[in-house]
Amino acid sequence: MQKTKLKIGGMSCQHCVKTVTDALTALEGVQRAKVNLRKGEAVVRFNELHITPANLKDAITQAGFEAL
Repeated sequence: MQKTKLKIGGMSCQHCVKTVTDALTALEGVQRAKVNLRKGEAVVRFNELHITPANLKDAITQAGFEAL
C-alpha cells in the first residue's frame, strides 16, 4: 500500500468532503481516504498496482473540485 497527500481546492462544507471521499473510495485499489476540509487536503491509502496518484486527481476533478 502507498500513501499520498493531495491538495484540494473548492471545498466549502462537509457535503463537499463527503463528495470527495465518496469519489476517491469508489476507485478500485483505494483502501482509505481521509478528507480534511480545514486543511483542504485528502490523505489516501491505495494499492499502487491498481491505481496511480493521477487517477486520484482525475476522480477529484470529475467530482467537481480542483486537485492541486
